Amino acid sequence: MDEKADIGLIGLAVMGENLALNMADKGWRVAVHNRSLDKVDAFLRDRAHNKPIIKARSLSEMVLQLAKPRKILLMVKAGAAVDDLLDRLIPLLGPEDIVIDGGNSHFSDSARRSLRLAEKGLLFVGAGISGGEEGALLGPSIMPGGHEEAWPEIEPVFSSIAARAADGSVCCAWLGSSGAGHFIKMVHNGIEYADMQLIAEAFDILRRLGGLDPEAISRIFSHWNQGDLSSYLLQITADILAKKEEGDGGMLVDSILDVAGEKGTGRWTAIAALDLGVPAGTIAEAVFARAISARKAQRVKSHTLLPGPQPDTTNPPDKAQQDALVQDAFDALHGAKLVALAQGFALLQDANRQYGWDIDQAKVASIWRGGCIIRTAFLDRIASVFAERPELDNVLIDPAFHAPMAASQTGWRRTVAKAMQSGLPVPGLASALSWYDAYRSRCLPANLIQAQRDYFGAHRYERNDRPRGEFFHTRWTEIGHRDPPNPSDSEEDR
Repeated sequence: MDEKADIGLIGLAVMGENLALNMADKGWRVAVHNRSLDKVDAFLRDRAHNKPIIKARSLSEMVLQLAKPRKILLMVKAGAAVDDLLDRLIPLLGPEDIVIDGGNSHFSDSARRSLRLAEKGLLFVGAGISGGEEGALLGPSIMPGGHEEAWPEIEPVFSSIAARAADGSVCCAWLGSSGAGHFIKMVHNGIEYADMQLIAEAFDILRRLGGLDPEAISRIFSHWNQGDLSSYLLQITADILAKKEEGDGGMLVDSILDVAGEKGTGRWTAIAALDLGVPAGTIAEAVFARAISARKAQRVKSHTLLPGPQPDTTNPPDKAQQDALVQDAFDALHGAKLVALAQGFALLQDANRQYGWDIDQAKVASIWRGGCIIRTAFLDRIASVFAERPELDNVLIDPAFHAPMAASQTGWRRTVAKAMQSGLPVPGLASALSWYDAYRSRCLPANLIQAQRDYFGAHRYERNDRPRGEFFHTRWTEIGHRDPPNPSDSEEDR
């Protein structure tokens, strides 16, 4: 009988292919299967030639090819495709066999699948995998969660293929029970949406208010990438802005339609924040920014109909003004990026408490330092803070971030004000600043909102001169008055 494979992989899109090659290069024998067998044959002839990768013509053949306990990694489209595959796989597997979903599944689906497989005596792992095509091949950040009994079996494989942070630590760790891994990956993607939007807004400011061309902005971003703002996304943005068209030598970015797509994970993050009552407006605004970009025809029409200021391109700023704008934009991006990270980790903290996952925030920050799309220099500091203060509600409370936030203030506020006065949309930078000001506000006008709720719905209110938990109601008028039976009686939500 031929030597058994160490792991099976189903789904040979680019991520699946690259993960299979990554595992093979680390010495693991991999059985691969794809709905289209022609794709398997092409892969084995080309990229996988002479590597320890074998073809599985069917799911049943793959099961026979695998050493026990069998480990099968699914790299298929999230949703119904995963459930369909599980329907066909479960009858073929035996006790203690392990199924790993490496796609971008919703965390609630992973929790449901964990229960389903447990009833069959099988182990399920939902593993978020970040790093894109390059990361999958050279080393991604891997975020597994689910049945912890599976971890000793899959850890050697995952740790061998994962990225390494600058200090050599592995960017993979066990992160919690069912649903935790995919929730963490979802939040990673939400932060990714925010970071991309913030960088795009900084580019737009430097271009349309600063009069700088893409090549000049590329050099600025490359310079920023040497310091505190160092990140994968800033690095690739500098590369993008330096890329010229073949033929006419124009800048490629200028030929790309201003419509940003999305696959749902950022939207899921915003919905999860709403469900848990976590203020994560910068992440949500990044999702909405993509939504309004998709309405290109409406925007083109509105441009000629709706009044408002336009950036002045007739009087470009001089060198001193440009330098000042560049510094202010740096400060704005610096402060807003920290806010986006803080919102993401706050969402993880609240979800941790709500779902009982026991997520180690320091561990999450640590494995995000390499391989993943949002890797950034800030994560070293965040990991250190959570290692010392694991129950911290928001990372910005820690003194380690007081000075950076203070240093960002003036330039950040000038940037947002100048953009708004010029009619330049900056939903990410502006919402991050508003969140920051709200979070540090001792008093907010929510007292008036609660009075309004009591007026029209008898929802009651607490008083600032009485202990929390005591509720009061005012007879605002004699018309339509009623005394509410309890504080939760709510017509507003009916």
